[in-house]
Amino acid sequence: MEDPVPQRAVPAVGTVCFKGDDVLLIQRGTKPLQGDWSLPGGRIEFGERAEDAALRELVEETGVTARIIGLVDVVDAIFTSRQTGSVTRHYVLFDYVALWVSGDPVAGDDAAHAVWIGPDRLAHLPLWDETRRIIADARLQAHGTE
Repeated sequence: MEDPVPQRAVPAVGTVCFKGDDVLLIQRGTKPLQGDWSLPGGRIEFGERAEDAALRELVEETGVTARIIGLVDVVDAIFTSRQTGSVTRHYVLFDYVALWVSGDPVAGDDAAHAVWIGPDRLAHLPLWDETRRIIADARLQAHGTE
């Protein structure tokens, strides 16, 4: 059974994790975005710091550990009904950039797949435009710290 739709924005996180030039992506295994490729992430739990949530979600969905090097951006993900046009879900996503520390990607939690994606393959993968922008911005941040 799906969670009831909250009538408020839900705080959530995403982690742009790099291992060299490769970025870690997951393919969603559950609704609302089942089958879509995206950043590992999810809801922030009550009393949890956003950075801690980003690292927790990364481990839960991929088995990978990383160290956060900064906040990339805050993005509104607003989903609407195709039938009525009304808002069905609203997430406020705090997207962090992180560098790989350990672990090989293994899909877990609500992820169907977890894989390192190189820049050439990334260019041809269907992604939400905001995800593509966040990855590009995160790559600029990470480039100066590696």
